[in-house]
Amino acid sequence: MKETPQLPLLRFSLEVCLTYQTSCEGVRDLGVSRSGVYTVNFSSYELGLHDVSCDMVNGGGGWMVFQRRENGDQSFKKGWQDYADGFGNVKSEFWLGNDLLHEITASTPHELRVDLEDFEGNFAFAEYSTFLIRSVEKRYQLLCGGYSGNAGDSLANQNEMFFTTIDMDNDRATENCAVLFHGAWWHNSCHECNLNGDYLGGSHESYADGIEWKGFTGLYYSLKFTEMKLRQRSPE
Repeated sequence: MKETPQLPLLRFSLEVCLTYQTSCEGVRDLGVSRSGVYTVNFSSYELGLHDVSCDMVNGGGGWMVFQRRENGDQSFKKGWQDYADGFGNVKSEFWLGNDLLHEITASTPHELRVDLEDFEGNFAFAEYSTFLIRSVEKRYQLLCGGYSGNAGDSLANQNEMFFTTIDMDNDRATENCAVLFHGAWWHNSCHECNLNGDYLGGSHESYADGIEWKGFTGLYYSLKFTEMKLRQRSPE
Protein backbone atom coordinates (compact mmCIF):
# COMPACT_ATOMS: atom_id res chain seq x y z
CA MET A 1 0.00 0.00 0.00
CA LYS A 2 1.30 3.45 -0.92
CA GLU A 3 2.18 5.53 2.12
CA THR A 4 0.65 8.94 2.68
CA PRO A 5 3.44 11.55 2.56
CA GLN A 6 4.11 13.36 5.81
CA LEU A 7 4.85 17.11 5.76
CA PRO A 8 5.84 18.18 9.29
CA LEU A 9 8.78 20.25 8.09
CA LEU A 10 6.63 22.06 5.55
CA ARG A 11 4.00 22.82 8.17
CA PHE A 12 6.69 24.11 10.52
CA SER A 13 8.18 26.30 7.80
CA LEU A 14 4.82 27.77 6.94
CA GLU A 15 4.11 28.41 10.60
CA VAL A 16 7.40 30.24 10.99
CA CYS A 17 6.74 32.38 7.92
CA LEU A 18 3.27 33.26 9.15
CA THR A 19 4.17 33.78 12.81
CA TYR A 20 7.52 35.54 12.92
CA GLN A 21 7.96 39.04 11.59
CA THR A 22 11.28 40.43 10.37
CA SER A 23 11.29 43.54 12.57
CA CYS A 24 9.65 45.25 15.51
CA GLU A 25 7.61 47.31 13.02
CA GLY A 26 6.18 44.06 11.70
CA VAL A 27 5.25 42.96 15.22
CA ARG A 28 3.64 46.37 15.87
CA ASP A 29 1.68 46.19 12.63
CA LEU A 30 0.09 42.95 13.85
CA GLY A 31 -1.57 45.04 16.56
CA VAL A 32 0.95 44.44 19.35
CA SER A 33 1.19 47.50 21.59
CA ARG A 34 3.17 46.19 24.55
CA SER A 35 6.93 46.72 24.73
CA GLY A 36 8.98 43.62 25.41
CA VAL A 37 11.08 40.84 23.92
CA TYR A 38 9.79 39.29 20.71
CA THR A 39 11.17 36.69 18.33
CA VAL A 40 11.79 37.94 14.80
CA ASN A 41 13.00 36.17 11.69
CA PHE A 42 16.45 37.35 10.62
CA SER A 43 16.79 34.69 7.90
CA SER A 44 17.67 37.40 5.37
CA TYR A 45 20.78 38.06 7.48
CA GLU A 46 21.49 34.30 7.74
CA LEU A 47 20.66 34.37 11.46
CA GLY A 48 17.26 32.70 11.55
CA LEU A 49 15.08 33.38 14.59
CA HIS A 50 16.39 36.00 17.01
CA ASP A 51 15.02 37.49 20.24
CA VAL A 52 14.93 41.29 20.16
CA SER A 53 13.66 44.00 22.49
CA CYS A 54 10.90 46.11 20.94
CA ASP A 55 9.74 49.55 22.10
CA MET A 56 6.07 49.78 21.16
CA VAL A 57 5.34 52.99 23.08
CA ASN A 58 7.70 55.85 22.27
CA GLY A 59 7.58 57.80 19.03
CA GLY A 60 4.92 55.63 17.42
CA GLY A 61 6.44 52.31 18.48
CA GLY A 62 8.02 49.65 16.32
CA TRP A 63 11.57 50.42 17.49
CA MET A 64 14.17 47.66 17.79
CA VAL A 65 16.38 48.39 20.80
CA PHE A 66 20.08 47.75 20.20
CA GLN A 67 21.57 49.25 23.38
CA ARG A 68 20.30 49.56 26.95
CA ARG A 69 21.84 50.72 30.23
CA GLU A 70 19.77 50.57 33.40
CA ASN A 71 21.66 49.30 36.45
CA GLY A 72 25.35 48.72 35.74
CA ASP A 73 25.16 44.93 36.05
CA GLN A 74 26.57 44.34 32.57
CA SER A 75 30.14 45.40 31.85
CA PHE A 76 30.50 47.41 28.65
CA LYS A 77 34.31 47.36 28.82
CA LYS A 78 34.51 45.00 25.89
CA GLY A 79 36.78 44.56 22.90
CA TRP A 80 36.23 44.85 19.17
CA GLN A 81 34.89 41.34 18.60
CA ASP A 82 32.45 41.53 21.51
CA TYR A 83 30.95 44.70 20.09
CA ALA A 84 30.87 43.13 16.63
CA ASP A 85 28.99 40.06 17.88
CA GLY A 86 26.92 41.70 20.62
CA PHE A 87 26.69 40.86 24.33
CA GLY A 88 24.40 41.03 27.35
CA ASN A 89 20.75 40.13 27.85
CA VAL A 90 18.01 41.73 25.72
CA LYS A 91 15.78 41.74 28.81
CA SER A 92 18.19 44.02 30.66
CA GLU A 93 21.52 45.57 29.61
CA PHE A 94 23.00 44.69 26.22
CA TRP A 95 24.58 45.66 22.92
CA LEU A 96 22.94 43.98 19.91
CA GLY A 97 26.10 43.81 17.78
CA ASN A 98 27.75 45.98 15.14
CA ASP A 99 27.65 43.30 12.45
CA LEU A 100 23.88 43.02 12.78
CA LEU A 101 23.46 46.80 12.98
CA HIS A 102 25.28 47.07 9.67
CA GLU A 103 23.20 44.33 8.03
CA ILE A 104 19.92 45.91 9.15
CA THR A 105 20.70 49.54 8.36
CA ALA A 106 22.40 48.78 5.04
CA SER A 107 19.39 46.83 3.75
CA THR A 108 16.85 49.69 3.88
CA PRO A 109 16.90 53.30 5.16
CA HIS A 110 16.52 53.49 8.94
CA GLU A 111 16.04 56.11 11.64
CA LEU A 112 17.42 56.26 15.17
CA ARG A 113 15.87 57.13 18.52
CA VAL A 114 17.75 57.62 21.79
CA ASP A 115 15.84 57.70 25.09
CA LEU A 116 17.53 59.04 28.23
CA GLU A 117 16.65 59.31 31.94
CA ASP A 118 18.59 60.90 34.79
CA PHE A 119 18.43 60.02 38.49
CA GLU A 120 16.05 62.90 39.23
CA GLY A 121 13.29 61.47 37.05
CA ASN A 122 13.87 63.71 34.03
CA PHE A 123 13.51 62.25 30.55
CA ALA A 124 14.83 63.36 27.18
CA PHE A 125 15.01 61.93 23.69
CA ALA A 126 16.77 62.47 20.39
CA GLU A 127 15.64 61.20 17.00
CA TYR A 128 17.65 61.08 13.79
CA SER A 129 15.90 60.60 10.46
CA THR A 130 19.04 59.02 8.96
CA PHE A 131 20.95 56.20 10.62
CA LEU A 132 23.46 53.85 9.00
CA ILE A 133 26.29 51.72 10.34
CA ARG A 134 28.83 50.77 7.69
CA SER A 135 30.60 47.42 7.39
CA VAL A 136 33.51 46.05 9.41
CA GLU A 137 35.77 46.94 6.49
CA LYS A 138 34.65 50.55 7.01
CA ARG A 139 35.21 50.13 10.78
CA TYR A 140 31.47 50.39 11.56
CA GLN A 141 31.41 54.05 10.62
CA LEU A 142 28.40 55.99 11.92
CA LEU A 143 26.30 58.04 9.51
CA CYS A 144 23.42 59.95 11.08
CA GLY A 145 21.54 63.21 10.62
CA GLY A 146 18.18 64.93 10.73
CA TYR A 147 18.03 65.55 14.48
CA SER A 148 14.83 66.31 16.39
CA GLY A 149 13.97 66.05 20.09
CA ASN A 150 14.75 67.75 23.41
CA ALA A 151 18.01 66.06 24.45
CA GLY A 152 20.27 68.20 22.28
CA ASP A 153 22.13 67.02 19.20
CA SER A 154 25.10 65.53 21.02
CA LEU A 155 25.57 62.81 18.40
CA ALA A 156 26.47 65.32 15.67
CA ASN A 157 30.08 65.37 16.89
CA GLN A 158 30.26 61.60 16.40
CA ASN A 159 28.80 61.59 12.87
CA GLU A 160 31.07 59.96 10.27
CA MET A 161 33.35 58.64 13.01
CA PHE A 162 34.64 55.06 13.12
CA PHE A 163 33.94 52.74 16.04
CA THR A 164 36.69 52.57 18.67
CA THR A 165 37.10 49.94 21.38
CA ILE A 166 39.74 49.41 24.07
CA ASP A 167 41.67 47.14 21.68
CA MET A 168 40.97 48.92 18.37
CA ASP A 169 41.81 52.63 18.14
CA ASN A 170 40.01 54.28 15.21
CA ASP A 171 39.46 57.77 16.65
CA ARG A 172 41.15 61.09 15.86
CA ALA A 173 42.79 61.62 19.24
CA THR A 174 46.45 60.87 19.90
CA GLU A 175 45.39 58.35 22.55
CA ASN A 176 42.63 55.73 22.49
CA CYS A 177 39.40 57.47 23.55
CA ALA A 178 37.75 54.19 24.58
CA VAL A 179 40.57 53.65 27.07
CA LEU A 180 40.64 57.26 28.26
CA PHE A 181 36.88 57.51 28.79
CA HIS A 182 36.02 53.88 29.58
CA GLY A 183 33.65 53.20 26.72
CA ALA A 184 33.63 51.90 23.15
CA TRP A 185 31.95 54.42 20.86
CA TRP A 186 32.09 56.39 17.63
CA HIS A 187 34.71 58.63 19.17
CA ASN A 188 35.94 61.73 17.41
CA SER A 189 38.60 63.25 19.63
CA CYS A 190 36.80 62.38 21.81
CA HIS A 191 32.99 62.83 22.27
CA GLU A 192 29.96 64.88 23.29
CA CYS A 193 28.09 61.72 24.19
CA ASN A 194 29.10 58.21 25.16
CA LEU A 195 26.37 55.84 26.25
CA ASN A 196 28.77 52.92 26.75
CA GLY A 197 30.83 54.53 29.52
CA ASP A 198 30.97 53.56 33.18
CA TYR A 199 27.73 53.38 35.17
CA LEU A 200 28.62 56.06 37.74
CA GLY A 201 25.21 56.82 39.23
CA GLY A 202 24.67 60.52 38.52
CA SER A 203 27.04 63.42 39.16
CA HIS A 204 30.75 62.59 39.24
CA GLU A 205 34.05 64.49 39.37
CA SER A 206 35.84 62.63 36.58
CA TYR A 207 35.42 64.03 33.08
CA ALA A 208 33.23 62.35 30.44
CA ASP A 209 33.83 58.73 31.48
CA GLY A 210 30.28 57.92 32.56
CA ILE A 211 27.12 57.38 30.52
CA GLU A 212 27.05 60.88 29.07
CA TRP A 213 24.89 63.03 26.79
CA LYS A 214 26.25 66.57 26.85
CA GLY A 215 23.10 68.32 25.63
CA PHE A 216 20.97 66.78 28.38
CA THR A 217 23.06 66.53 31.56
CA GLY A 218 26.59 67.50 30.54
CA LEU A 219 29.80 65.51 30.73
CA TYR A 220 30.04 65.24 34.53
CA TYR A 221 26.80 63.30 34.94
CA SER A 222 26.28 59.60 34.30
CA LEU A 223 22.72 58.74 33.28
CA LYS A 224 20.42 56.25 34.98
CA PHE A 225 18.81 54.77 31.86
CA THR A 226 19.51 54.82 28.15
CA GLU A 227 18.12 53.04 25.13
CA MET A 228 19.27 53.30 21.53
CA LYS A 229 16.84 51.92 18.98
CA LEU A 230 16.23 51.82 15.25
CA ARG A 231 13.27 51.57 12.92
CA GLN A 232 12.85 51.44 9.17
CA ARG A 233 12.27 54.94 7.86
CA SER A 234 8.80 55.54 6.47
CA PRO A 235 8.62 56.51 2.79
CA GLU A 236 8.24 60.25 2.35
